[in-house]
Amino acid sequence: MGCCSSASSAAQSSKREWKPLEDRSCTDIPWLLLFVLFCIGMGFICGFSVATGAAARLVSGYDSYGNICGQRNAKLEGMPNSGMDHTHRKYVFFLDPCNLDLINRKIKSVALCVSACPRQELKTLSDVQKFAEINGSLLCSYNLKPSEYTTSSKASVLCPKLPVPASAPIPFFHRCAPVNISCYAKFAEALITFVSDNSVLHRLISGVMTSKEIILGLCLLSLVLSMILMVIIRYISRVLVWIVTILVILGSLGGTGVLWWLYAKQRRSPKETVIPEQLQIAEDNLRALLIYASAATVFTVILFLIMLVMRKRVALTIALFHVAGKVFIHLPLLVFQPFWTFFALVLFWAYWIMTLLFLGTTGSAVQNDKGFVEFRVSGPLQYMWWYHVVGLIWISEFILACQQMTVAGAVVTYYFTRDKRNLPFTPILASVSHLIRYHLGTVAKGSFIITLVKIPRMILMYLHSQLKGKENACARCVLKSCICCLWCLEKCLNYLNQNAYTATAINSTNFCTSAKDAFVILVENALRVAAINTVGDFMLFLGKVLIVCSTGLAGIMLLNYQQDYTVWVLPLVIVCLFAFLVAHCFLSIYEMVVDVLFLCFAIDTKYNDGSPGREFYMDKVLMEFVENSRRAMKEAGKGGVADARELKPMASGASSA
Repeated sequence: MGCCSSASSAAQSSKREWKPLEDRSCTDIPWLLLFVLFCIGMGFICGFSVATGAAARLVSGYDSYGNICGQRNAKLEGMPNSGMDHTHRKYVFFLDPCNLDLINRKIKSVALCVSACPRQELKTLSDVQKFAEINGSLLCSYNLKPSEYTTSSKASVLCPKLPVPASAPIPFFHRCAPVNISCYAKFAEALITFVSDNSVLHRLISGVMTSKEIILGLCLLSLVLSMILMVIIRYISRVLVWIVTILVILGSLGGTGVLWWLYAKQRRSPKETVIPEQLQIAEDNLRALLIYASAATVFTVILFLIMLVMRKRVALTIALFHVAGKVFIHLPLLVFQPFWTFFALVLFWAYWIMTLLFLGTTGSAVQNDKGFVEFRVSGPLQYMWWYHVVGLIWISEFILACQQMTVAGAVVTYYFTRDKRNLPFTPILASVSHLIRYHLGTVAKGSFIITLVKIPRMILMYLHSQLKGKENACARCVLKSCICCLWCLEKCLNYLNQNAYTATAINSTNFCTSAKDAFVILVENALRVAAINTVGDFMLFLGKVLIVCSTGLAGIMLLNYQQDYTVWVLPLVIVCLFAFLVAHCFLSIYEMVVDVLFLCFAIDTKYNDGSPGREFYMDKVLMEFVENSRRAMKEAGKGGVADARELKPMASGASSA
């Protein structure tokens, strides 16, 4: 199970030749068994929470006395008001629904079971009494009769906080939730501690609610643009680099110009006849426009400088992009790979959140210091939370690793099949079949290594957030340095894992052997890795920037029509973040294909020389690319040392071949 091996086995591994797609065997079986046992433990946690009644308490809800709404309850010993018949009271109503306790993850309010939620705002106790008489829904404590709502001296404590906001039941969960956004704004105030002026936060959230249709439309636009860019990559990969470069230049210049134009226009607009509330919104928008315009200007300048430095290496990427485009033509299902991965992640996250909610309501009934009932887990079972959190990280990384192995297997099959007419009918499904039959253990081991790095980093980030403002400068610097180092280690391991999965797909070796072999190949081709991957990743990053800029520009033009009555800072940020996330999900598949192709190309040039019996597997375009690189290096060597140094990484592989 470990990665350590003896010197003799290491020597044998170094002499072993790569035999792509010839042998297929199961890899890392002990790790698959360990992963299966871990998943059984996750299932036990869910089953335990359901068996202890947490499912009924979560779905139907329960009041502050331990009674589950919508059913007849058994008496809890020593608990007042328990054991009540709530067959006709199916909804949970909170006397003060906006009183939130984020630390303990609950609402600090008395909860009652009622037969109906108040659909309209109730401003006085007389309205509460009238609502009880008409609907038969008692919104005050069980000990208070409706006739005493307006006469009892305890009504101010036993009845809901006035005014009672209009509410509606949450589907499937039978809780009365306020329909007004004021509670959500207060919830955000507790989360966002850097906002000193709460009125600003109210206006921001109001802007999101007012612009929700535009936000949804722009998110859909980013999805469409990502799909279009993937199609374009398939058919015009030769000119894609130049098209993306030109469009990014125009987009960054256009976006920066539009922002400065809107800022100048709004600054010159008259404000004498504007009411105070609209004046405050206009000032917020003006300040946001200035920040956006300044940031866009700095970003555009940095982007131009980077493109100026890397202009000579752009040509080296075109050939590899062309082959990657041909891969997508032969394997069209690769385009839909992010959907399946996202769907699997959503299903698992939904299960994880549901189990987490079950855990929040599981345990035995105990009476707190206020005389109300709480459900708590005691003994070793109270540490199930930690097991559940580790499961979230490991299984999520496992699903992402399955995507990497699936893409690697399909691309490896394409590259090492000499006659493309002999490709499997669906290489993606064939790769999935190989993953399930042979390599789930390798994926489990690789994802576990990432989990081991990610958990300490998350713990340090949590400690840093909890100690903010309390620790000294030295401790803060050490914490941030550790977090940064762990983040860098995680990124390096992710890249090595991806290449290890490719090596496993080629030679069907276990994780440690594949990681070592892939690492040796990458070290031997370090200059080519820097030349191709850096430029290729940068071009794909420009594609992401193009989608974000296009979506953001459309958002600016649409939201500009609402600047008189809403603040569109937060809607625009939400749209741009979603656009980047969507673009990253789609273009990361293209990035994986390029990385897999490069490793296959490096292996091909190392172990084959074109002689009979050792023919190259590579595409004709890559052969032309190698020859052109050698020719260009000879010419550059005559013309100047600098140009020769730029082309040397690619030509060195051809000479070694």
